[in-house]
This record gives sequence, C-alpha cells and structure tokens, in this order.
Amino acid sequence: MKLTELEAVVEALLFISGEAVPLPTIAQTIELDKATTKAIIKTLAEKYETEKRGIRIIEINNGYQMCTAAECFEFIRNMYKSPKRQGMTQALLETLAIIAYKQPITKAQIEEIRGVSADHAVNKLLEKNLICETGRLNIPGKPILFGTTNEFLRYFGFKSTSELPPLQEEENNIIDV
Repeated sequence: MKLTELEAVVEALLFISGEAVPLPTIAQTIELDKATTKAIIKTLAEKYETEKRGIRIIEINNGYQMCTAAECFEFIRNMYKSPKRQGMTQALLETLAIIAYKQPITKAQIEEIRGVSADHAVNKLLEKNLICETGRLNIPGKPILFGTTNEFLRYFGFKSTSELPPLQEEENNIIDV
C-alpha cells in the first residue's frame, strides 16, 4: 500500500472512532509496526497543522484522536448556537487538581486535603466527565477511588498525566515565638 493510501486509512479510522484510538490498534489494523504507524500519524498531523485545516490529530495516552482546530471553535459554537463553555469554579479546579496529582484517591482523602465537603465538586466533575471511578479501596466500606479521564487530558491539552506541571512545595511561613 502506498503512503497516501495508508494515510487515508489512518484518517478514516480516526474519523469514525470519535475517541482516542491506541497506537497498537492502529498499527495492527494497517498491518505495520508501531514506529512506522506513529510516523505516518505524525506526518498526517503535521499536514493538518501546516495547511491550517479545521481538523487536528492529537495524542492522548499513547492513542490518537481527530478533533476540531481550536481556532474554529467560535464558528462551531455559532453554528449550534450553544452557550459558551461553562468555566469551572475555584472549588472544582482545586478538587480536580487534587485528583489529578493524587489519583487514585477517595472522596474522604480529597476532603481531608481541602478541609471541606467534596460532594458537590466530585459530582460536577463526574458530570463534566473530567473524572471517573477507577475502582474501590480495599478497606471497610470500600470507598470509591477517583481518577482523571481522557476528557480531562483533552480539556487541558495534555497527552498524558505525566505532562502535569510539577507541584511547587509551599514554604511553611510559621514563625516560632
């Protein structure tokens, strides 16, 4: 198969998927090794970027997905006349940051860190699909463990959680008297 035909097949696979497709799945489907497949995807992504197309190919957790270009968002929004994307409150951002850096984490652990109830924030983040249940902690009561989703990565533009900025340790400004 020619390179242009392989690019067309990869493009079709990503287009119909609607979500991130793992690199091994794409490689197996087009019957090529992962390195060659990744090179084809990178070339295709660069073409979209260079030609200023309305579609981009982004990497998420060692998978690839088609999405619209950020510069087209206003036009898409106008077409569907949907309200502006609701921002997130400080409480939601704090809770999401705790989950992102400490995952998997229970609601009780989040509340211990924040010092307030996390019910509302966790429920809102679940509604926005920025977090999900990742399992249960093996202690009495078996509390739910939460972690971030691929939607979280898309929302903030990360390929994986390893791209989260490093935490800065706050200096303890307590003065002994």
